[in-house]
Amino acid sequence: MNSQDRLVFALDVPDRKEAKRYVTMLEGVVGCFKVGLELFIREGPDVVKMIQDHSAANIFLDLKLHDIPATVRRALQSAAKLGIKYITIHSTEGEELLETAQEVKGSKLEVLAVTLLTSASASSLSNLGVSKNIDTVALVLDRATRAQNSGCAGVVCSGEEAKVIKLKYAEGFKIVVPGIRPEWARVLGDDQNRIATPAQAIKDGADMIVVGRPIRDSEDPRAAAQKIIEEVK
Repeated sequence: MNSQDRLVFALDVPDRKEAKRYVTMLEGVVGCFKVGLELFIREGPDVVKMIQDHSAANIFLDLKLHDIPATVRRALQSAAKLGIKYITIHSTEGEELLETAQEVKGSKLEVLAVTLLTSASASSLSNLGVSKNIDTVALVLDRATRAQNSGCAGVVCSGEEAKVIKLKYAEGFKIVVPGIRPEWARVLGDDQNRIATPAQAIKDGADMIVVGRPIRDSEDPRAAAQKIIEEVK
């Protein structure tokens, strides 16, 4: 995987028009475009077709599927027909949900398990009734192990946990790290708690990094993306 393919740009924009603007602007620079809930609910599968029409980059459908296994299996079957590369499911329900990844094993679609949202922290987990002494790294590693054993292609985790997961699983199990914040980028009203720089995330074992606001809010998004790729190299 080259440096360009390791950069995923998060299309966290409200509509197809704005998404197309960034896709055409960043075509040939970023290796993958991520479509999240906001954009997919507004535009549906048409936004996937738009990206395919204007870019050769991979597509990452970040829907964080979380439902009964039968429903998730059918959703994965439908997603596989869209020609996308990656899709996310939640890991919190354990093996029964994670094993739905087997449904698309023979296709080109890779299922990634979301271990713990990067907006979460030990204190926020404590407020939800989880032990105040929770070890978030151990929690994420446990969920990653369940995902790997269940047939998922990889996990989404923060930079804090990437090193531990990479040491255990080495090659062949993808690690995708969001919450990327280059040292030169300033993100107003940041809601991410467990963050990392591009270089640190890659050094710690990330196969791909997801970057949104540091590129999107830059005066020159294309130049910002290229700067991140140089840091990845």
